[in-house]
Amino acid sequence: MPIILGVIGVILICLVVLIGRYLYNNIHYDEALMSKVNQAGFYNKQVKLPDGSIISYGEGPSNGPALLLIHGQTVAWEDYDKVLPELSKFFHVYAVDCYGHGESSHEMSLYSCKANGEAFIWFMNNVIKENCYLSGHSSGGILAAWIAANAPEQISGLVLEDPPLFRVTPEEIQEDKGAFAWYDAYTVTHNYISQKDETDFSLYYLEHSYLLSLFGGLQDKIVQSAVKFRQENPDHPIQIAWIPHAWLRTLLYMDNYDPKFGNAFYDGSWMKDIDQDNMLKNIICPVIYLKANTQYGKDGVLYAANTDDDANKVQSLISSCERIGIKSGHDIHLENPDIFISACEKLLNKE
Repeated sequence: MPIILGVIGVILICLVVLIGRYLYNNIHYDEALMSKVNQAGFYNKQVKLPDGSIISYGEGPSNGPALLLIHGQTVAWEDYDKVLPELSKFFHVYAVDCYGHGESSHEMSLYSCKANGEAFIWFMNNVIKENCYLSGHSSGGILAAWIAANAPEQISGLVLEDPPLFRVTPEEIQEDKGAFAWYDAYTVTHNYISQKDETDFSLYYLEHSYLLSLFGGLQDKIVQSAVKFRQENPDHPIQIAWIPHAWLRTLLYMDNYDPKFGNAFYDGSWMKDIDQDNMLKNIICPVIYLKANTQYGKDGVLYAANTDDDANKVQSLISSCERIGIKSGHDIHLENPDIFISACEKLLNKE
């Protein structure tokens, strides 16, 4: 009997240690990634444009041709933390904060594809000062496509990382049963700025998230944990130790995100005067198009950036486009960093 109790005791101690290690690693996972980014030689910088607006960005060491990275919605340039150290070995990497994100200017008049695109072309001309490779994720992918179409002689190659092309305007994204981003992003941001009771967007998002509604009763527990964390750590991004870090990673950056940026997608102003067909036809550089696999929820909602038909259209309109289908979630550079790095590196051999 004493031997059995001793074995049980050892097992319990091991479980406690494993759980403690999981909780610690879950909370500090992103800190460890950013530590590697800093060790690779990246620095956070800012530049003021002629109109007075600010672009914040991370810049790595000059180890090759320039590569400009444009993130997706609700995050910041640090969202590339898992791929930056490796990319910096053969590129001079610049990762920017879009307007309304991170430490770049938060001004509603700047929340359009054209305004962001023109700012980043200025950034290429005045900060990078050389032709560059370009990659954009999600809405950043649409921005990257716009830049490649409007500054064709300055772009050596382009990686489109799962952009919602032809599934981005309010009309497009609500077709059929609608797409995930409409319910989990644009509707939430619109409803948030239309009310006055809750002033903390991170908490509002957790309470009204379409994604978390799929977790059943777990959503209420997540919200309760988030409220408690916010009360105890008012100046720190919300972290919930018992939730896998990848599920709520956007919370790291959400306190520095302007929901009015998302509302520009809800009302369509972000895509004002943008003809997606002509934009893609005007891209002349080699393109690698990373398309996460298309999935639908039980409710018929599109759980992907766009459909296979949309992706076929994208590929047909770009003159030199290699499409790579990936079994992955939307954030490919986070979930499949090796594939993303390989795609960027592959551009070097496509000129």
